[in-house]
Amino acid sequence: MTEGAGIRGGDLPDDLTATEAGMWQAFRNGSVYDLSSGDALVDDPHGGHPWGPERTVRARIVCWLLLDGPPALAGRVSSLKLTGVRISGSLDLAGGTVVPYVELRGCRFEQDVLLPEARFTTLRLVDCAVPRLEAARIHTEGDLHLPRCRFHNGVRLTDAQIGTDLLLNQAIVYRDRTGRSVAADGMTIGQDLQAEMLESHGELRLRAATIGVSLSLRGARLANPYTRFALNAPQLTVGRSLYLTPAGVGNILLSGTTPARGTRIQRFECQGGVRLDDGRFGDAVDLERARFTLTDEQELSLRRVQTPELRFLGERPARGGVVLSGAKVVNLMDRADAWPGPGRLHMGGFGYENLVPRGPFPLQERLEWVAAATAEYNPEPYERLAAVLRAGGEDEDAREVLLAKQRRRRESLPIAAKLWGYVQDWTVAYGYRPGRAAVWMAVLWAASSVAFAHAGHPPLKRGEHPPWNPALFALDLLLPVIDLGQVGFWRLSGGWQWLATVMILLGWVLATTVAAGATRLLRRN
Repeated sequence: MTEGAGIRGGDLPDDLTATEAGMWQAFRNGSVYDLSSGDALVDDPHGGHPWGPERTVRARIVCWLLLDGPPALAGRVSSLKLTGVRISGSLDLAGGTVVPYVELRGCRFEQDVLLPEARFTTLRLVDCAVPRLEAARIHTEGDLHLPRCRFHNGVRLTDAQIGTDLLLNQAIVYRDRTGRSVAADGMTIGQDLQAEMLESHGELRLRAATIGVSLSLRGARLANPYTRFALNAPQLTVGRSLYLTPAGVGNILLSGTTPARGTRIQRFECQGGVRLDDGRFGDAVDLERARFTLTDEQELSLRRVQTPELRFLGERPARGGVVLSGAKVVNLMDRADAWPGPGRLHMGGFGYENLVPRGPFPLQERLEWVAAATAEYNPEPYERLAAVLRAGGEDEDAREVLLAKQRRRRESLPIAAKLWGYVQDWTVAYGYRPGRAAVWMAVLWAASSVAFAHAGHPPLKRGEHPPWNPALFALDLLLPVIDLGQVGFWRLSGGWQWLATVMILLGWVLATTVAAGATRLLRRN
């Protein structure tokens, strides 16, 4: 009998094995076809125990059922539900349209699964051993589930369109010949991508992917010592949140949630660079307790990311850099010990509106945080921090930040300007501590008043001078603009003339620095 002859009436084709005939009948009945032995060691699809002909069906027959299978029995819905089955040959459904529901659990594929441009309603491969899944431009109306599967030569989901959820929880994926574990550039997912406790050995690539709700990599372990990135996802769009956070271990109910205190957890770990440049995240990017192991050349790159909240709460990377250049966030939630040291943090153009420190983060450490991000003087990070502090009512801290900016600027100036900067700092702290001017003026006035009380002071013209008052004379020297009617009537000589000159110069210095400080305060910069 030919392949097409017995299908329409529901008769069995002649060339089916007994195992395949059972699968054929289970398909028409919509029931689970379970060939497992009950021995967990023998039934492990990833183990080395051989599965013989009694558990083997040909991939060609599986394709036949899915693409052009027999009608369902009366009152039933045909579907392919296999458990503990070995599928020999290459399962090739490229370009096909599969209407029946497909769920394979604990199955072992002998060769690659080829699904490019295929269309499914829902496809579930659970705890299966697959050499490689080739599914570029696959289209599903519902879910694509691949939890606990092992893929020895990678997964390709480039430009795939998943109607609802993509599940990769606890999957183990090894790299293909291009070095990628999961290649999913341009993929579109209607709801969630859950890859909790995923093991990725190669580059997890999600360039320009679009995820409708959330992307969860809770507890995932990404390792790629071969190339630059372990997670390469520039231009990623996520409707709500990206989670690079811990996952609860041992309770399936914890999936998709942040584990409560006291729960045994597995944290997110990444060995290799992370690239999330130009990403858009509707709610948050959460890095709580994340661990990044980088080389000196690798980065955690968040260039031009936009999100309402960045939770930078992971472990401090021992090596490598953190780049936030051009990123825009509303709330920056962070810890003092999460940020890398000088030369390894870059924040040029990084904008944030509110600081929400988790734990103590004193101003001095916050200034060190800004200094670590500016190997060369750059006023923008200081001004951004000062503006945020001022908006939060911390005016005194904002002035301290702007004072630190001036001191940092001084380091880049030539020697003459640097000396003038020290004078401004010592006198009135660049105008951000104007009370110092009054102290200096009072000290100089008192000291010079005592000194001039012992000075010889013959009048320039007899009968045309006010009474000698050393205190008013000293004050007239110190105030460069106001004339108190003392300086122009007396003749000083020798050291007293030099003292008067020094007093005039100091008066100008104090007046200039006070004026500069007043200008800054009025401009609130």
